[in-house]
Amino acid sequence: MVHFLHPGLSPRTIVPPDAHKDDLGCGVAQEEASPYSLVNICLNVLVANLEKLCSERSDGTLCLPEHWSFPQELADQFVGVMTWQGKLTDRTASIFRGNQMKLKLVSIQKAKISTAAFIQAFCHHRLIELDATAVHTDLSIPDILSGLCSNSWIQQNLRCLLLDSASIPRNSRLLFFGQLTGLRILSVFSVCFHSEDLANVSQLPRLESLDISNTLVTNISALLTCKDRLRSLTMHYLKCLTMTKPQILAVIRELKCLLHLDISDHRQLKSDLAFHLLQQKDILPNIVSLDISGGSCITDEAVELFIQQRPAMQFVGLLATDAGYSEFFATAQDLRVAGGANMSQISEALSRYRNRSCFMKEALYKLFAETFATQVAMPAILKLVAIGMRNHPLDLPVQFTASACALNLTRQDLARGMPVRLLSEVTCLLFKALKNFPHYQQLQKNCLLSLTNSRILVDVPFDRFDAAKFVMRWLCKHENPKMQTMAVSITSILALQLSPEQTAQLKEELFMAVKELLAIVKQKTTENLDDVTFLFTLKALWNLTDESPAACKHVIENQGLTIFIQVLETFSESTIQSKVLGLLNNIAEVRELSSKLMTEDVVKHVSSLLHSKELEVSYLAAGIIAHLTSDKQPWISHDLQRRALLQDLYTTIQNWPSSSCKMTALVTYRSFKAFFPLLGNISRPEVQLWALWAMYHVCSKNPSKYCKMLVEEEGLQLLCDIQKHSEADPQAQHIAASLLDDFRMHFMNYQRPPLC
Repeated sequence: MVHFLHPGLSPRTIVPPDAHKDDLGCGVAQEEASPYSLVNICLNVLVANLEKLCSERSDGTLCLPEHWSFPQELADQFVGVMTWQGKLTDRTASIFRGNQMKLKLVSIQKAKISTAAFIQAFCHHRLIELDATAVHTDLSIPDILSGLCSNSWIQQNLRCLLLDSASIPRNSRLLFFGQLTGLRILSVFSVCFHSEDLANVSQLPRLESLDISNTLVTNISALLTCKDRLRSLTMHYLKCLTMTKPQILAVIRELKCLLHLDISDHRQLKSDLAFHLLQQKDILPNIVSLDISGGSCITDEAVELFIQQRPAMQFVGLLATDAGYSEFFATAQDLRVAGGANMSQISEALSRYRNRSCFMKEALYKLFAETFATQVAMPAILKLVAIGMRNHPLDLPVQFTASACALNLTRQDLARGMPVRLLSEVTCLLFKALKNFPHYQQLQKNCLLSLTNSRILVDVPFDRFDAAKFVMRWLCKHENPKMQTMAVSITSILALQLSPEQTAQLKEELFMAVKELLAIVKQKTTENLDDVTFLFTLKALWNLTDESPAACKHVIENQGLTIFIQVLETFSESTIQSKVLGLLNNIAEVRELSSKLMTEDVVKHVSSLLHSKELEVSYLAAGIIAHLTSDKQPWISHDLQRRALLQDLYTTIQNWPSSSCKMTALVTYRSFKAFFPLLGNISRPEVQLWALWAMYHVCSKNPSKYCKMLVEEEGLQLLCDIQKHSEADPQAQHIAASLLDDFRMHFMNYQRPPLC
C-alpha cells in the first residue's frame, strides 16, 4: 500500500541549407510528439531480435534467412539503426555480405568492426556515400581506402566519404585517395592528414567539397590544383599552418568558384586571418557562406561592408567574435547568422556547430543567459541542446552548461509544452553525464533540479532505478536544507515507480536512505516542526516500504517504531497520522515482521486512531489491526485483547460509509496479494470485512486497474469461495457478491470463463 498521488545540418554542406524556418519549433514539437514511423519500429524490432532471427555461420557470424531481401533504401536505414544503437559488430555486420541487401548510403559511425568485417560486409556493394566518422581504431583509414578501392565500381562512383576522427597507424604515411576518381565530397576533420595528403586529394578530378579542419596540414597551396572545381572549403582550426597571412589569402583569392569558406578558429588562439580576409575587395566574388567564428578583431562595420559587396551571401558565422550585434544583422533579409546576439543567432550556432565542442560550449553559454527568465516553450532549442550533449559526452563544460540550459528550458510550466520523447532524451542524457562525471557536484545538482519537475518525474520515460540510486546517494550527503527537501520529495515519488524487485536491488542505497529519512523524521519531531520536508519524508518512507520487506526491516532495525510513536504523540494532524499508519500497514503486511508491531505503545495508538473522524486515518488503523489479528498464534497470551480489537474493528467498519461512496481513493495498491490471507480467514469475518471493503473501494475508483489486478492475481476465486461458503459472514458475502456483480463486465475483459 502506498500514498495516493494527486495527480540542422553539417557545415561541410556545399551551400548552407535553409535549416531554420519560422515554424522550426512547431516542426520539432510535431516530430517528437508523433509516433515513431512504422519503418522505424520494424527496424528496431529486427535489430533487437537479430540473434533470434539469424542463423550462425561456422565462423560465429550471423546470416540472414535465405529468402529475405531488403529494398536498397530500407537496407541503408537498417545499417543506420544498427550503427546508432551500437549493434554493428563483426558478428552482426556479416548479415550485409552477399546480395540480400543492396546498400548505397552507409553509415558506420563509431562502429567497432575489423578491417576484414568491413571489407566482407560493405565493399562489394555499389556505395555512393560512406560515413565512417570516428570508427574504432580496429578499422583505420588506410584499410578503409584499400577496401573501397578493391571495388572498381566504387572507385568511379563513390561521391561522398566522411572520415572525421578516424585513425591512421603510426607507420602509415601517404594516404592514397587518387583511385577514388568519382569523389566529390571528402571530410578528414581531426585526422592525421598532412600537406602531402592534401596534394594527393587536390588532384581528384571531381572534388567539390573538402573539410581539412584540425588536421596537420601546414601548407594549402595544393588547393590551387582544384581551384576551378572546389566549391566548399572548410579549414576550421588549422593549427599547424606555417604560411603567412598574405600567402594564405593569395591561395584563397584564386579559389574563385568557392561558395562556402570556413576559416573559423578557437577564440583562445586569437587568429586574425578573418580580419585580414574582410579587408580584401577582390576575393571570393561568388561566396554564399562565410564562417569566421572565433576570429579576433572582427567588427560589425567590416562584416557589413564585406556582405554588402557580396549580395548573394546567405550565411555568416560570427560566434565568439565581437560582431553580429548591429541593427544590420537583425534586418538583413535572407541572411542567417551563427552568433550570440539573440536567440536566432544562438539557434543557428547550436545547429551549425553541433560537432564542434569549442563553439557548442560558447553557444550554450549564450543560450543560458538568454533563457534564464524565458516564459516560452522552445522544443527546437531543447532538441539542439540534446544533440550537443549527445555529441560531446566527455566534455565537462558542454555537459554542465547544457544541463543548466535544459533546466532553463524545462521549468515547471515550460516542460508541459515539450514533447515527452524530447524530455525523455534530455533526462537520459543528464544521467549519462552523471555517470561520466560522478564527482562534479554542480552537474549533480542540475540533474536533481530537473527531477523536481512533476512533468518529467511522472510522465517521462527514463531509467528510474538509476535515478533512485542517484537521488538516494545524494540524500545521504547532508546537503543544504533546500537540496535535502528536493531529494526527499523525489525519493517519495520514485519509490512509487520502482517495482518491488527493483527496490530490493537497491540494497546499500535503500539502507542508507531509510536511515537518513528516519533521522530527518526524528530531528523534525524533536523540533516540533511539521514542515514540507517532514511531510515529504514521511511519504517517502511510506512508499519505500510498500511491498519491500527489506525496507520494512531497515525501519525496525533503525528504531523506526520508537520514532513513529514519538511522531504520533507530538502531532495530531490527520495528514501526519495517515502517513505513519500507512507505513505501519506496510510492515504489518510482512508476516515475519508484523509481530514487531505488537507492542503496548503501537497497539494503544493504533486502536485509538481507529476511531478517528478522518476516514483515511480510521481505515489505515483498521488495516493494521486486521493484519495483526488475522493470525491467532502471536496472541495466545493476549487472547482477550485480540478479541476486543476484533470487536472494535467490526463495529468501526459498520460505521463507515459505503465502500462505493463518492470520495477520492484513500490509498492505492500495487497488489492485492497481502489481502488474500485475510480473505481466506473465514473464522475471522472482521478482517475479511476490512479487506473486502478496501477492495470494493479501490475497484470503484479505478476499475480498469484493480479489476485487472484481481483477475491476474487469481483473487476472484477467493471472492467466489466467500460467496458460497456456508459459514461465511452474511455481510462479507454481500460485499463479495457486490464485487463480482458490479464489476462483472470489467472482469470479463480479462477472464472469459464464468466468474463463479
